Amino acid sequence: MTAIYDRGVVRVNFTKNMQRHVDCPPEDVSGATLRLALDDYFRIHPAVRSYVLDDQGAVRRHVAVFVDGDHVSDPSSLSDPLGDDAEIHVMQALSGG
Repeated sequence: MTAIYDRGVVRVNFTKNMQRHVDCPPEDVSGATLRLALDDYFRIHPAVRSYVLDDQGAVRRHVAVFVDGDHVSDPSSLSDPLGDDAEIHVMQALSGG
């Protein structure tokens, strides 16, 4: 599928554990920020959005998002900038003691 933003390719990946709960295949998308890239992914796979983001558009508490191996710095507005060929990894957050 063609991404809706004229920007370098960004790869969105989900762990196999998340793929058991919702159909979320890896996808190449486009976007200058994490928000734009995820919006592009959710345009292609709309059922995934409500699993990853809450009603206010922030990352859900049970989900962790990393960009190029770093935990996102702004899970509310998802304003983290993305470089060309960035990789986004989405996984279930672990908790407990």
